[in-house]
Amino acid sequence: MGISFWHIVIVLLVVLLLFGAGKIPRLMKDLGSGITAFKRGLKDNEAAPGEQPPAAAQPAASPQIQGAQPAAAEKKPEEAVRRT
Repeated sequence: MGISFWHIVIVLLVVLLLFGAGKIPRLMKDLGSGITAFKRGLKDNEAAPGEQPPAAAQPAASPQIQGAQPAAAEKKPEEAVRRT
């Protein structure tokens, strides 16, 4: 039975129709960067199994400010773009 050339062509055409030609390179780039980050994380864990990660990798504790929340108009434009 097996997978023939035509099966692969049909699957690729369906993927092209679902995602469009513009999104496929971006999806592949995101997939590649995700795999790279995953491998880097595995390597970091194997390099120092008993040690804690460096302080730069840990989030710094920010002091809690009592008072009103900042207004929506004061937010940076990047935050507004990121939500869309």
